[in-house]
This record gives sequence, C-alpha cells and structure tokens, in this order.
Amino acid sequence: MPKAVAIHQFGGPDVLGLVDVPEPVPGPGQVTVRVRAAGVNGFDCRVRSGGMRGRYPVEFPQIIGNEFAGVVERTGPEATGFAPGDEVLGFAVLQSGTELLAVGADQITVKPPELSWEVAGSLSAVGQTADIALAELRVGPGDTVLVHAAAGGVGSLAVQLVRERGGTAIGSAGEHNHDYLRSLGALPVAYGPGFADRVRALARTASTPPLDCHGGPEALAVSLELVADRARIATVANFRAAAQEGIVMPRVVRSAERLAALAALCAEGRLRPHVEAVLPFAKAAEAHHRLEQGHVRGKLVLVPDL
Repeated sequence: MPKAVAIHQFGGPDVLGLVDVPEPVPGPGQVTVRVRAAGVNGFDCRVRSGGMRGRYPVEFPQIIGNEFAGVVERTGPEATGFAPGDEVLGFAVLQSGTELLAVGADQITVKPPELSWEVAGSLSAVGQTADIALAELRVGPGDTVLVHAAAGGVGSLAVQLVRERGGTAIGSAGEHNHDYLRSLGALPVAYGPGFADRVRALARTASTPPLDCHGGPEALAVSLELVADRARIATVANFRAAAQEGIVMPRVVRSAERLAALAALCAEGRLRPHVEAVLPFAKAAEAHHRLEQGHVRGKLVLVPDL
C-alpha cells in the first residue's frame, strides 16, 4: 500500500508519522501521480498544530502537504492533456504528502526538464502565494517593495517576482542571509532598532508597499509606520493583523496556468527557488521542527522513502 505523511491528532512535530493509505483510483477528470517530491510549508505546520481548525476540515488520520511533483501513472475518465509517464508538478491541499495521489488534471502542469524534482515539488505554494500577493498590492514598474522574511520560501520568490514586475525589492533578513538576498537582486536590510529608517534610506520611491511573510510584531509595526494606505500593506503570515488592522490578506486561489508560468520562469533561469534540504517522508517531523525554528533559507522538501 502507498504510504503517506499524516497526523492522528493536533500537536507538535512529533504527531507526524507514516500511515498506509488505499491506492487511489482516478475519478472523472483526475489522474494518479507517483509523487517524487513534496514541499513543506508553514501552512502545513499550522494545520498540524491545530491553528487552522475551523478554516480547513480535518479527518484523522489527516494527510499533510499541499504541493508536489511526480509522474502520471493513470488517467481517469474525462481527464485530458496528460498521459502515463508525463512528469508534472501541482497542488492538492491536505493531500500531497503521499507516495501516490489522485488529483484533478486542472491542478497539475507539465514539469519543465530544467527543474529538479525537489524544486518542482516545492514551487506551487510559495510561488503562487507570492505572485498573488504582489498582484493584490498592484506592484508594477518603478515600485519599491519591502519584503519581510525575504530569505524564506515565499519571501525569496517574492523579491525575484518584484524584479520581474519591474520593481525593486528591499528584503529584511538576518545579516547571514544578506549576501543571498543580493544574489537574488534584492537590497537587504537588517531587523532591530532603526529598521524603518534603514528602509527609508534604501527606498527609491516615496511609497514602499510591504509584503509581510514573517508574521511577527516588528514586521507589522514597521509596515504601518512606513505606509499609511493599508490597501498597500499585505500579509501572508498574520491573519489577526489583517483582520484587526484592515491590511490585505491575499486570497490565494491557485491555478495550473499560474503555476505553469512560474515553472517557465524557473526553466528560463529568471526565477531561482532555493531548496535548503531534502528529507525522507519518515523525517517529516524533523522538517516541521526545522521550519518552526525559523531561519530556513528557501524551502525544505520531503521525498518518498526509497
């Protein structure tokens, strides 16, 4: 039987484990995919801990994971555009951390050969979140955007997508990540006292719309200090602030078309996702622990045990 990364209860990383799951049969419009890599995201950690209860229904044992890359094995009735053997990447919320997955053909796109399995399997969540957030902030040519937690999964792609939109990204991160941010084309800035003044000194425009990928109080306070128009402050990490302060919480509606466009940018070398580490499914708890400790550069990826 296929194995999957799942939880039997809410809690810390130690509640993660491997479970046997029935082999899926593709329904109408679906394909089955043999998963080769699945990204790990902060959303997964929040689901595991119970922080998303009420927003997403959970039935134990609950599979964790929402992005993947793999090889099509079977196609169901009315599924078009794919055939067994096709290499794909895609998204499937609370389904992706499994060896074999049934997913809608409208949730996958062809994997460019230039992308490794690890990069392809970790692109959808952070790439689409960053792209949608920048669209909601109306980022365009000449804009300067402050990206909080710019060395993380969403942040590191956001600073590159700002450049693709013709803007300049200022990226906040610990000083050990400043050279990395420079390599992505961002202007790095350190946290701590004088944070807002350092951003002002780097900004090339009067308005510096912030994208908060951190969720901490300093990111929120500096964002509110820098920008009066709350329609030009977005967070993908602080639900409470979005509700209380009236700032933008982008509604991330993923699509295969958007994912295909992001994958094409990666294949062309214009977007460079970073994978810090690849771990087997059996070490999912370690991956969640590392992510929750902070300081992960880019993404962590899980692969089926071989």
